[in-house]
Amino acid sequence: MDLSALFKISYGLYVVTSNDGQKDNGIIVNTVTQVTDSPARVAVTINKQNYSHDVIKNTGIMNVNCLTNGAPFSLFENFGFKSGRDTDKFSHVSAERTANGLVIVPDYVNAVISLKVESYIDIDTHGMFICTVTETKKFADTENMTYSYYHKNVKPAVKPTAKKGFICKICGYVYDGETLPEDYICPLCKHGAADFEPITE
Repeated sequence: MDLSALFKISYGLYVVTSNDGQKDNGIIVNTVTQVTDSPARVAVTINKQNYSHDVIKNTGIMNVNCLTNGAPFSLFENFGFKSGRDTDKFSHVSAERTANGLVIVPDYVNAVISLKVESYIDIDTHGMFICTVTETKKFADTENMTYSYYHKNVKPAVKPTAKKGFICKICGYVYDGETLPEDYICPLCKHGAADFEPITE
């Protein structure tokens, strides 16, 4: 199978915010889907290795911040390539909050959707949260950033430094080795071995 065919499925990009009781947290996801409109329900899927997964499972609430095409790569570095376990991603940000007490990403967002988790589905490496919409705010009519737009216009071109190994097609992390383990997970973006390709000289 050519799993790159899955890249043809259209995705938006979002910052999902939560709070562990001590600090605000946020993570970049591309797996947000409206599943019903009456009542309004949304599904959000998060890798179990991400700190946000555990926080949301414990608290039962989250905000989905819809990113615009203006979002710079630095935003993705902050929310996508660092862990909330050991990083305060909002340490230098004074952010507005929704009624559930969670932050709104202050820049490069055209809407925010507050969610309350109603059920949880364990799907091996990930957890899917089925949620009820509790609040919405629309800030602008600007275009939402898609996964495709991010790869074409925002993510810097990858310049691998190793001559042998495998490179993550998502974030550019280089695995140095002759063979990539089938169960390998990228330490930066948490994507699996299927999203790595061999480095050719």
